[in-house]
Amino acid sequence: MKVWIDQDCCTGAGRCVDHCPELFVILDDGIAYIRTGLGNDGPAPATAVAVPERSQHSAIDAALACPGECIYVDDDRV
Repeated sequence: MKVWIDQDCCTGAGRCVDHCPELFVILDDGIAYIRTGLGNDGPAPATAVAVPERSQHSAIDAALACPGECIYVDDDRV
């Protein structure tokens, strides 16, 4: 499974961090990013990042809870 964020649509609500803090972080600019070491961890173009198996359910929950609908999940298990 891979996940990415379209930062242009991010509202900064932080629900992604509430649901999956091991994967998402809100930086000083108020925008969500994928945590350092996993991929897109700063102001840069969105890139798809592999989600560790232990975080997959919470990553999906975060995407569903996102008010900006800016978290995308590519679930290659299906």
